[in-house]
Amino acid sequence: MIGTRQIHRGYWFAVFSLLLVTMSSAQAQLTGREILERVEENQRATTDAAFNRIQLSSCRFGLQNNQITCAERPRIKAIESVGINTGSNDRDTQTISIVLEPPAERGVGMLSYTYDDPEQDNETWLYLSALGQVKRIASGNSDDDSEAASIFGSEFTTEDQDTGKLEDYEISILEETSESGRDVWKIETIPNAERARKTRYARTVQYVDKERFVVLRADMYDDQGREIKRLMASRVEQINGTWVARSLTMMNLVANRLSNMAILEINTGLDIPEQFLTPRTLTDVAFREAELSRLREQVD
Repeated sequence: MIGTRQIHRGYWFAVFSLLLVTMSSAQAQLTGREILERVEENQRATTDAAFNRIQLSSCRFGLQNNQITCAERPRIKAIESVGINTGSNDRDTQTISIVLEPPAERGVGMLSYTYDDPEQDNETWLYLSALGQVKRIASGNSDDDSEAASIFGSEFTTEDQDTGKLEDYEISILEETSESGRDVWKIETIPNAERARKTRYARTVQYVDKERFVVLRADMYDDQGREIKRLMASRVEQINGTWVARSLTMMNLVANRLSNMAILEINTGLDIPEQFLTPRTLTDVAFREAELSRLREQVD
């Protein structure tokens, strides 16, 4: 005779199995575009009324015992980053990042506006404290209009930090595979003709974690089919209900240089005035320090 406990156990096992099947079926029906939209939702969550502390290190790399290592002492910068989401459905992002260390670069800053609308170009302002000048860079391109601006001299560029404008790409799922021991979708993005004139990447292949919707790896190719950069993500953690990669390593396979962006702190839901995310903050030291002190008080 079957006991009540056995019936209950069998019932809940059946319910759990049904949930797994339902979740797997829902995932299988997602398009490449829908998957990348979920990825970008996660990315925007880290810039939603956010104050983050970052360590950015760069070096020339080599192989030692089949491991990629720095072949020189890395250059390390301590950075504070502030961001808000704006626009329709909070799909636009405004961020400002200020260098704290080394002392010789203290006050160097970058302000970026990223727009979801493909018809509106992203904007970036760079401020070099030693020169006391702000340089505006439209569309994320540098002066020679050939490649995006470097972020504080690292291998990360303004283009690498962009979200939105998925309409500018042909997106397709190449296969389902594994990366770093995780089940992933392998997704290819190819820019349309107009976008191709603004990007260095003729093709990008992203490995998206199927459970956490985080890009664990991205391979970037030029128009000759050569892989020129590779992004590797690690230390994926759940913060305020959102999965976040707290360590990002960008490898420049042409220059044999790499940069690691370690997110030391992520603080969201803060009171951040919109006027802080303007070019004034880059040049007005008293205004910037007063507002940063107020933000630090909210998290320390």
